[in-house]
Order: sequence, then structure tokens, then C-alpha cells
Amino acid sequence: MARPLRIEYPGAFYHVINRGNAGEAIFKSVRDREKFLEYLQTASERFAVRIHTYCLMTNHYHLLVETPQANLGQAVKWVNVSLMNN
Repeated sequence: MARPLRIEYPGAFYHVINRGNAGEAIFKSVRDREKFLEYLQTASERFAVRIHTYCLMTNHYHLLVETPQANLGQAVKWVNVSLMNN
């Protein structure tokens, strides 16, 4: 069952978490982490979101994101799809 849609509004702060399927690693090398950070930077510019802090673990990540516009879902979806296609 999918989780309910997140309520989005301008000026909100969100704690975003994403985990690998069945606890699998999503970052397998230093280059994977570097590429992910490049995706975050691009998403920040493209969707005008502010990444205040992040934590990259082997099988998941945490982000603290501020959204001046109500567009968190678009930004996170773009990052996750980019990560999967890497």
C-alpha cells in the first residue's frame, strides 16, 4: 500500500527519507554519493528548493528540505528517478 500523499505548501520544511528496496544499498561507491549530491544541487536549482542538510547512509538518505514553492514531490521524484537511472 502506498503512503498517503504529502501535504505541500509554500515555505514548508520537510524531513525526507528514502530507503533502498529490502534494505539494499543505494550508494555502492564514493562516485554514487558524489553523483547523488550533483542531482541534489540540480534539483535545488531546477525546483527552487533549499537543501538545509543531508545524511547519506549506505542504504538510505535523509534530507531537510525547505520549499519556497509547494513542489516538494516534483523535486524528490526528479532526484529519485535520476538516482535509479544512474
